Amino acid sequence: MNRKRVIVIGGGIAGMESAANLASMGYDVTLFEKSQELGGHLLGWEKLFPTMRMGKDVVKFLDKGVHLAKVNIVKNSNITNASKNGNLFTVSCGDGAKYESEALVLATGYDIFDAKRKEEYGYGIYDNVITSAELEEIFLSGKPLLTTKGEIPKRVGIVHCVGSRDEKVGNVYCSKVCCVTAVKQSIEIKEKIPDSNVFCFYMDLRMFGMHFETLYKQAQEKHAVNFIRGRLSEACENMDGSLLVKVEDTLAGKPLRMSVDILVLMVGMVPSEGTKKIGTMLGMNFGANGFLKSQDQHTMTSISNIPGAFFAGCCGSPRTINNVFADARSAAMMTASYLEAYDIEERITYI
Repeated sequence: MNRKRVIVIGGGIAGMESAANLASMGYDVTLFEKSQELGGHLLGWEKLFPTMRMGKDVVKFLDKGVHLAKVNIVKNSNITNASKNGNLFTVSCGDGAKYESEALVLATGYDIFDAKRKEEYGYGIYDNVITSAELEEIFLSGKPLLTTKGEIPKRVGIVHCVGSRDEKVGNVYCSKVCCVTAVKQSIEIKEKIPDSNVFCFYMDLRMFGMHFETLYKQAQEKHAVNFIRGRLSEACENMDGSLLVKVEDTLAGKPLRMSVDILVLMVGMVPSEGTKKIGTMLGMNFGANGFLKSQDQHTMTSISNIPGAFFAGCCGSPRTINNVFADARSAAMMTASYLEAYDIEERITYI
């Protein structure tokens, strides 16, 4: 009996973990990644909450895994078509190569919300407005956080829920990681610039993960980060390049106006272009929020409407890294269960 084949699309941590687990079960796995490197968004993050572990260590753990070594990895892949014909999936690439498999796992991740859609915050308009992803890139580079004038910021504002829980932009869901990312980054700013004042403007702090609440308390008690409950209504630029922010402090019940040197926008997750493209090619169902829709939210979270097609990670919904790992392993198990049933049916047909 020939080994069953599985195609995994997406070389972030969800795709890497799914592929490695399937390879460990003895399946012939091909992993497609659109870029030159495996690791996805995690390549752009320095430290991870809540332990402050280096992101590159997680990628290295996956990349050096013995089971991933058994996976056929196709980098710089330009997938032009993906379809299912009969019991086989076919994936075509721009170089003319075609790949077939009995099962497929989509792990195409997420994209970062385009902060320019929130014009009132001034991203792309004012020089000292940046996103959380850009701040993480600064941390990763080892360069100091400076204003566009090359000055060390004395006051930094952090805005939560940019592109999440916002009916105006059509994203009413929570991106799950923004609150704790803001807490983590506020601590890092204070560690790098102890004399700075950091202000977090939040709607509700959703510290649902293990040790997240501890990190939040640490930010308050050890680093004196200021948490102000209220949605930022507007940011505008002062003559000196600093930013005047307007926000209502809902706990104090009064409006606030203050100046900050840098404003950081905590951008949420949105369905990736790859998810939209490949999911549509395969005929997968999408939920109202634009992410892939599972057959059942409680019992079939990795299973699509296409028999043999599964999905893992943030192409299904926003997830934390530990949730992504759990989901990837679940998708691998569900794929293996499908292929086992497929194998039994094939044997019965042969007999």
